[in-house]
Amino acid sequence: MTHAPTLSGPLARCGRALTVAAIASLALAGCGGQDGPGRGSDSKAGATSPPAGQAAFAAMLDAVTRPCPPPGGSPVGSQPAGPQGQQSLAPGETPPTEPFEPVAPTGPVTVLNARDWCASVQHEQRVIEALQKVSRPTPTSVRKTLNRLGYIDARIHDLVQDGAITRFHLDLRESGGRLCERGTAAGEATEMTPCVAPATGAFTVETTGEPSS
Repeated sequence: MTHAPTLSGPLARCGRALTVAAIASLALAGCGGQDGPGRGSDSKAGATSPPAGQAAFAAMLDAVTRPCPPPGGSPVGSQPAGPQGQQSLAPGETPPTEPFEPVAPTGPVTVLNARDWCASVQHEQRVIEALQKVSRPTPTSVRKTLNRLGYIDARIHDLVQDGAITRFHLDLRESGGRLCERGTAAGEATEMTPCVAPATGAFTVETTGEPSS
């Protein structure tokens, strides 16, 4: 019976080294296969990250609305103006002889809650102040001004020049709110008024009884 010669000495050590190297190669190949899903997970996480500027926009909204009530609540127009809905009188004012009949509110006040209504005042003040400094309000200059204030392009809508003025809408919905702003950039005569958008979905301006611009 023939026996294979047994390696010894340096040849034996060399054979063991080759075996270890082969095992290491197989292990590296296995790790490479595991790296694939890891890279895919990173790519998936990147795909679901918010659009560029969205985080900064959210931070700006949070800062602007800091003085305002928390999200939620009923529309401002549904709340009574005074105790038991009675008309409030200024000091020294004579009470009316006729019974007071409250007039039903109309417009965005019937839809926007206290947070939205407060936020509209905050946004209007900062936007008007900035646009009043734009002597020639073109769509390009108005967009740049709004961008500098933190309003991203995805929230600027209907930006169009109308003679010497530029009209636009701002989508300011957050936390289930429905606030938007209708703007007219006209230098010192710049105006901003609140409007109403759907709570979710694509941006559109809803008709709520306010006068058309």
